[in-house]
Amino acid sequence: FPFPYTPYLIQERFMAALYGALEAGRVGIFESPTGTGKSLSLICGALSWLRDFQEKKQQEEARLLALEESGQEGKKKQQLPSAEPGHPESKDTAGEPDWVTAFVQKKEERDMMDRLKEEQIRRKKREERLEKIRHNVQLKYAAKRKRSEEDETKRLLQLSKEVLSEGAGVDAVEQLDHNEEELILAEYESDEEKKAITGLEDDDDDLEEEHVTKIYYCSRTHSQLSQFVREVQKSPFGKDTRLVSLGSRQNLCVNEEVRRLGALQLINDRCMEMQKNKHEKKSDEEMEGKKRRVSRTVCPFYSYEQMQFLRDEVLVEVKDIEQLVALGRETKACPYYGSRYAIPAAQLVVLPYQMLLHEPTRNAAGIKLKDQVVIIDEAHNLIDTITCIHSAEVSGSQLCCAHSQLLQYMERYRKRLKAKNLMYIKQILYLLERFVAMLGGNVNQNPNCQAVSQTGTLLKSINDFLFQSQIDNINLFKVRRYCEKSLISRKLFGFVEQYGGSATAVKTNKENQKLAGLQNFLLTLQQGSDKEGDPPVEPENEQLRTASPLMQIEGFLSALTNANQDGRVILNRQGTVGQSSLKFLLLNPAVHFAKVVEECRAVIIAGGTMQPVADFREQLLSCAGVDPARVLEFSCGHVIPLENILPIILCSGPSNQQLEFTYQTRDLPQMMDETGRILCNLCNVVPGGVVCFFPSYEYEKQVYAHWEKTGLLTRLAAKKKIFQEPKKANQVEQVLVEYTKCIKRCSQAGGQMTGALLLSVVGGKMSEGINFSDDLGRCVIMVGMPYPNIKSPELQEKMTWLDKTMPRAAGQAPSRVLIENLCMKAVNQSIGRAIRHQKDFASILLLDHRYTRPAIFNKLPQWIRERTQVKPTFGSAFAELRKVGTFILCTA
Repeated sequence: FPFPYTPYLIQERFMAALYGALEAGRVGIFESPTGTGKSLSLICGALSWLRDFQEKKQQEEARLLALEESGQEGKKKQQLPSAEPGHPESKDTAGEPDWVTAFVQKKEERDMMDRLKEEQIRRKKREERLEKIRHNVQLKYAAKRKRSEEDETKRLLQLSKEVLSEGAGVDAVEQLDHNEEELILAEYESDEEKKAITGLEDDDDDLEEEHVTKIYYCSRTHSQLSQFVREVQKSPFGKDTRLVSLGSRQNLCVNEEVRRLGALQLINDRCMEMQKNKHEKKSDEEMEGKKRRVSRTVCPFYSYEQMQFLRDEVLVEVKDIEQLVALGRETKACPYYGSRYAIPAAQLVVLPYQMLLHEPTRNAAGIKLKDQVVIIDEAHNLIDTITCIHSAEVSGSQLCCAHSQLLQYMERYRKRLKAKNLMYIKQILYLLERFVAMLGGNVNQNPNCQAVSQTGTLLKSINDFLFQSQIDNINLFKVRRYCEKSLISRKLFGFVEQYGGSATAVKTNKENQKLAGLQNFLLTLQQGSDKEGDPPVEPENEQLRTASPLMQIEGFLSALTNANQDGRVILNRQGTVGQSSLKFLLLNPAVHFAKVVEECRAVIIAGGTMQPVADFREQLLSCAGVDPARVLEFSCGHVIPLENILPIILCSGPSNQQLEFTYQTRDLPQMMDETGRILCNLCNVVPGGVVCFFPSYEYEKQVYAHWEKTGLLTRLAAKKKIFQEPKKANQVEQVLVEYTKCIKRCSQAGGQMTGALLLSVVGGKMSEGINFSDDLGRCVIMVGMPYPNIKSPELQEKMTWLDKTMPRAAGQAPSRVLIENLCMKAVNQSIGRAIRHQKDFASILLLDHRYTRPAIFNKLPQWIRERTQVKPTFGSAFAELRKVGTFILCTA
């Protein structure tokens, strides 16, 4: 395998196993700990296979074409056997005459040869075009100059129009009406009613190409994808690979007017609306003679020539999202659509989870998975990710607000709306009315003033919910499709933006007086949410919450179209209707993963910590119909020397108190005191940073308050400055910066203060994706076992569903296995924060004797499991830690 440096032995094994899995069309679960060069192993292993596969394919094509050409030159003209009078025609086994079979076979061969020739010509053209762009700088400058000329022409034309309009004296009221024209829904046609599908403009056909065999690589976050692209750039494949980075419109849009909308759904809707306006432009021009229509806004970054240039630029050189956006701004071409048009010719497509795992998004982006390879990295939370993507929640406030807005919108434009639009709007209004009724409220009253008589949580199957809410006679598939196609939420947002704000001047006529009701309603909602005890809402979020609730509701309607057995509807009735909510919970994520596995040639699920893998096998792959023989598991050890890590399971504390942090015992003062004593002793011998993980925010606060009261906190603070993980995401960065500065300062200055102690939470902001390498994490402590809240209605329903659908494993109920797996997955993620590269070293302490149980112990990662020491007493553990502390100080 080509590699930028001499690979580790485990990297060679990883690449060989990956190559074999791709060649055999397997579904692989690959685990390689952080710091072992997993990304480079994935890149070099997968792209080596792709290079060999394409070479073999081209050689086979060349051989077939050569055979066909030599056959045409040298073959003798053979007459097909004809039926002679008196002799019956000879027939094959299927009952067809031989000449018919021969004719069909020849036609199939001819068609295949034609396809191969076309593909060869297309490939040659593409390679020549990209080579020309790669080596001819003049072409780039010519294209740039042409764009500048076009911009100047547009600017001068606009100036001329403004001069003319000043002389003509444009009526301000008329201009307002023109703006309002864009809020009216266009005539709607369902897919069945459309005789001709309207897609890209005619010129755009040239942008589409046949899909070549490619690898789709997806990861969880934007930063992880950018990091992966940088690894590709550094690899031996960096210059020859046609790579395309995909992202949401929020990340890729370069139109400032659209970007200012902020919310992803608003950006999506506005972008699609502008694109639709561009396609309608021609028909508008044709209608101009019959009836003058208002000009609709189109995106200046969406044009054939600009898109073609950007597409080729993307394929010529590997670029990450930031570089792609910069290129879009420079070329004045849309990176979102430009990168989309580059997909067919790409060899490696880099994209976020949601874009691949959500079928409508996948289709909209032009992603075709048939016979392709998919690699899902950082896949430890894959099941939860699929569940979240396909779940939805709406509050009573959102439902009432959407109903009020939509009713006002319908009244305002009733005379201008087509019959079909009115029909669908009335159906949506009825759905909203029934949803609020299910929460025990009335849609026509302020939700924050309506008390709920029967509070609590109810779970219903999809069918039961539809019947009880009396909406089983409405085709939700059609309503969902209407919402997507008509962009009604975007129109509604524009309507509220224009008339919902108190500062907006509204003309005083009869129709506009009706809108006062909407303004008053929004005002009461705002006042109702500002009651004592509720956290203040940021103004921007408040505007989005009240201005576009229909967007959230569309997601809930879409979720209700799932199969009855695959999900549940949760009715959460709290103090008022406004505080109550409806939530769809997906129980079977496999139904949405099945299509990915069915269509793809091979699927690789990879991560640094994949243990326990039973969840992937049973909940995801088995339920998706994957043959167990097709599944391949690969797990490798770490590259660090044995002496660089010390994992210890500690069974008791300094005062011989047994460590068992169950819900019943963890709140006991003696248990919190024992935890404090352990930390005090550790902070005395371990320099640098110590990261301590608690099961929840509530428990961390409780322990902190207890230590403050008993004076333990003062003892801890004498050796380490104490930091607490904040709940708010926007404060995490600041805490990490201060924590890092403190450790560096202490290591340089010396003295009594030896570093910092960070109190974190399992499943919080710092238990995933944060690197506590080197001095930032010389010791990682896990307090207790972070079992999920078993009283949660969602978890109880999931457990019931598993027990009904899954077989028992080794005598254990599937629900019990689920609880243990959720706990250990969270533990493994947290303790994996420490060792981040080959020369790193740290100790890991698991504070609970229950970690020694085989069912729990075997769920730890292999590289930790094989080095773990079980210490029944604190004395024996402390002796080991003193050695490690001395070793660290000597190394430093």
